[in-house]
Amino acid sequence: MMRREAFTINGHAVAAGTRRTVDVPVSTLSDHTPVDLSVHVIHGRRPGPVLFVSAAIHGDEVIGVEIVRRLLRAAPMRSLAGTLMAVPIVNSFGFMNHSRYLPDRRDLNRSFPGLSEGSMASRLAHIFMTEVVGRADVGIDLHSAAIHRQNLPQIRLTPDNDRLAALGQAFGTPVIVPSKLREGSLRMAAEATGVDVLLYEGGEGLRFDELAVRAGVSGILRVMQHLGMIGARGVPKLRHAPVLAASSHWYRAPVGGVFRGYVPVGAAVSPGTVLGVVSDPFGEIESEITAEARGIIIGRSNMPAVYEGEALFHIAETPRADHAAEGVTAHLEAAPLYDEDEII
Repeated sequence: MMRREAFTINGHAVAAGTRRTVDVPVSTLSDHTPVDLSVHVIHGRRPGPVLFVSAAIHGDEVIGVEIVRRLLRAAPMRSLAGTLMAVPIVNSFGFMNHSRYLPDRRDLNRSFPGLSEGSMASRLAHIFMTEVVGRADVGIDLHSAAIHRQNLPQIRLTPDNDRLAALGQAFGTPVIVPSKLREGSLRMAAEATGVDVLLYEGGEGLRFDELAVRAGVSGILRVMQHLGMIGARGVPKLRHAPVLAASSHWYRAPVGGVFRGYVPVGAAVSPGTVLGVVSDPFGEIESEITAEARGIIIGRSNMPAVYEGEALFHIAETPRADHAAEGVTAHLEAAPLYDEDEII
């Protein structure tokens, strides 16, 4: 049997059946400290697809970093067909500064595909597209809510993409939500080159959410099994089929004041359900936020002090809201802890 060729990235060859972290130079800080894009490559002995998994495109969305860490230590990684490129921190500038953005206040996820001689964000986007996306067949991009908000584990899909729909079902979050491509996003730039990208959302900014971490690791493993990269051993079985929502809608603060939320993420709601209240600090005036459609809460604010118009509840609208809510516990309790006991 002929040995599989090495996988090459940034001039470094990763032999079949081995793994290696490759540092791709990005920039130099003002104090001469180098900044790299670090890519961990697992190059299987057997042929198969090339998958990239990326996290922390927004530097404060740290939950994906933990998902990647546990993924790389999971037992199924011992025998891999194809190639995995794992990038736990894409935006290292924002990650080090606990910031969503780059130092020039640009949003990296609005800067793709980038330019080799553009802004800091544009250059980083160009490097990521060239060194990672350009070498892949498919990708999974990990995100969380912003700070002071929490997201239910969910997959966001490009509409009318059958391949991504199948991968989203395999990933197996409680809810799948259609999400149009945004100009300058990684998804739009990657799909323009023929690389489909799943978008995972779960947890909140600058925080670890244990259930969202486990759901993320389990979902990636199920996608890898679906792609034929790993076998069934060590991959959590999907106990509850995901619900595909028709659309989603944000409910906003009717006035400024003190916000009290009554329903958590993962709860099913129906028309007339009181989601929460915004009151003035004296308790003399209270304004209720009421659901207008049947659905499941996939995101909400955790911030008590709110301004008029601030987004408070994100509801995925679906007539199968109760089924989706029942699936939250089934999905997340079935996800094992991939950690030190799974060291390769």
